[in-house]
This record gives sequence, structure tokens and C-alpha cells, in this order.
Amino acid sequence: MNILLIEINPFVQETTPISLGYIASFLKSKGFCVKILTIGQNTSLSSSAFQELISTFKPSLVGFSAYQRIMLYITGLAKFIKSIDNNIKIAIGGPQATFMPSAAFAELPDVDYICRSPGELTLLGIARAIENGTPFLNFSGASYKDDNNAVFDTPELEGYTDLDRYPSAYLSDVFDYSRMREAIMLTSRGCPHHCIYCYTPNAFKHKISFHSVERVVEEIRWIRKKGVNRFWFADPNISYRPSRLIEILDNILKESLEPEIWLQTRADLVTPELLKKMKRAGVRTIAFGLESASERVLSRLGKNITTEKVADAIRLAQNHDIEVELFTIYGLPYETFEDAMKTLEFVKKNKVKIMGNTNSQQLQIYFGTHMARHYEDYNIRPLNNNRPAYLSIGSHYETDHMGRRELHKIQQMWQANSLDGGKRIVS
Repeated sequence: MNILLIEINPFVQETTPISLGYIASFLKSKGFCVKILTIGQNTSLSSSAFQELISTFKPSLVGFSAYQRIMLYITGLAKFIKSIDNNIKIAIGGPQATFMPSAAFAELPDVDYICRSPGELTLLGIARAIENGTPFLNFSGASYKDDNNAVFDTPELEGYTDLDRYPSAYLSDVFDYSRMREAIMLTSRGCPHHCIYCYTPNAFKHKISFHSVERVVEEIRWIRKKGVNRFWFADPNISYRPSRLIEILDNILKESLEPEIWLQTRADLVTPELLKKMKRAGVRTIAFGLESASERVLSRLGKNITTEKVADAIRLAQNHDIEVELFTIYGLPYETFEDAMKTLEFVKKNKVKIMGNTNSQQLQIYFGTHMARHYEDYNIRPLNNNRPAYLSIGSHYETDHMGRRELHKIQQMWQANSLDGGKRIVS
């Protein structure tokens, strides 16, 4: 049975679809034929070419990585796929789908499954059900709409705590290395913290699971052999276990792998010794989450960090000649225009270049966040109350302290100080 996995991000050039890579390698290990299609800003794909792909590959199941800003693309492609072959089943998964209300099916006529649990195990169950000729029986981890448009929610699935049980997309050669600008790595999944604006802790039940050091180093070694030397470590907190990260860095140094590394972590999880080793092992850029430089605002976000700690981490990284990026957000609860300006001034004062990921963005209120569930308690007023059920509030809101005019003014201030016109790499 053939399965097509699609990642769409028309706002940036193609990136390595690491999440789909995990799913593809896992399904292949279970006997399925899987193809990944990545659609980016630089992708040349006509409707006739896409139709040819569907007609020749003949997938029984198509899975989409779903994000808020690409839902209209997904609905359009799903409709197109069903027009080619109405028997093809379509699933959506990822950040937008995990906590999406099942009522969204009413406005997603061409979607059959909304995946709620880890993609590898959830899609395996769905694929086996389709293969057995019973597409709506004997699987868990998803909501589904049957042939009579009745909607059902199945029990959750628990993912593997030992991530090495998932086959490696890199070691399985799922990706085309000739098109790869950088390898996106996940050495761990999840986050134990309780930031009210973030989806990840709730999606992973405030737990972290890990790959072994041996698996991580084996992947790096293989990717370097394939000619790729840029690595983007996407773990939310890669230094959560400092000794584990040091062991990874020591192996990189021991084997002279010489990668160029971008990574992110919390500002309170770095030390001078760790940063020194990071630099030696090839870390060129480190990103910290600041969110807000107003202590009054920051203290209410559930992040449990201070601006002083962030400033210390910036200085330590810069002292080791590591470029720093800061993730910041405006339009936060309790934040006034003056508070938002403090964040911009903090970034400038600490000599962090305002470009790439340091370009600020307005808070996005996504499904699965504490803020989305309790937005009224934070005096957030949605402006899009007639939105489809598959869309969250997103950035269409005002607060007690800032209306659309003030939010737009803050955006303009950041753009005026940006070195690259406000283009953000990671959203």
C-alpha cells in the first residue's frame, strides 16, 4: 500500500521535513511504500504535475502536516486529491491538528482523520485499517469521519519513551541529500515547562523523551558523509540534560565531524564551560527564548526566568564568539505599548542583531495552549469569532492594553530596526 506525506510551507524555501521523515521511515519499516512531498517557496509544482503524481503513485492514504497558516492550502489540495480519486483517505496531523476540535470536520469535507497522538503510531494504525479494508475500525490516536459523515474520537496513543525505537529518517535515506541545505535534528521531544503561550508542553504532557547519544552521533556522522555540514537542532531545550549534551559534543570533537550548528535552549540551561565546548564542537548560533523584557509581563507567562538571566546568557555566548538569536513576542497578556518597547530596547542594548529569528512576531494563540483555553481570563478579545472551527484565534485579537493600532505600530518599530526587513526564519 502506498502512502503520500505532504509538508507545505510556501513562505520559506524547502526545509528538511524531519517529522514526516520519522513517520515515513517508521511506516516503511512496517512494510508500507511511502513518499514525501515538500512544497516550499522555491518548489516548482503545477496542478498537472501534482495530478500526475497522484495518478501514478496511487496513494491509498495522504497525510498533511497541519499548521494554522497553511490550512487553506491543505483544504484546497485535499479537495483536488479527492477529485482525482475519491477513495483516497486524507489525514491531517501536527501542531494544528492535535487539539483541533472535532467540530472542524463540518468544515473539512475532504479530511477523513484528524491525528491526535504521535504520528508514527497513529498513522500506522490508520494505514493498517485502510489496508485491511476497514478504514474506520481498530485504530486509536485520531478522530475520524466515516462514510456517513458521523464523527468519532478514538482513545489516545502513548508514544515511545525510548526514541531510538523509531527508525532514523537519515539512516534510512528517506531524504534527498542533494536538495538538503541543512539537516534538522531532533535528539529529544517534549518540554517539561508550563509556558502559557506554548503548545509543546501540553502536546507531550510536560515530559521529555530522548534519543541515545550513540544514535545522535551516528546520524551526524552519516549526514556529514552525505556532504551536508549545516545542522539545525530543533529540540526545545537541548541542554535540559547538560551531561548528555556534553557527551554528544565530545563525540563530535573526538571524530572531527566539524558541523556548523544552530541550536536553541533556555537561558538558564547554559554555563561558561558548556558554551566553550559548544563553540569548539561547531555551534555557530544559539537561540534563547526571551518573549518579553518587561519583568511584570514575563513573570506572568509561566516561563520562570528573568531578564537578568537572559542577559547573562547572551553575554556568555557572545564572549565565546557564538551568535545569539532571541525569540520575542509582542501582544502578550498584560503588556502595554511601553512594555513592548522595553523588549526592543533590551535586544538592542544587548547587541543582538535584529534579523532572522530575532525579528519579533505577534503572539499567536494556538490550539492546545493554556492561553487558548482561557483567553477570556487574560482579557483577550478575538476579532475573528466567525472563523472556521479548524482555525484558532491566531493573531486576530486585541487586549485590554493594546488594540490593532498599537500592535501594528510595534510591528513597524521592529521592522524599522531590522537588518533584513523583518524576515523571520522560524515561525
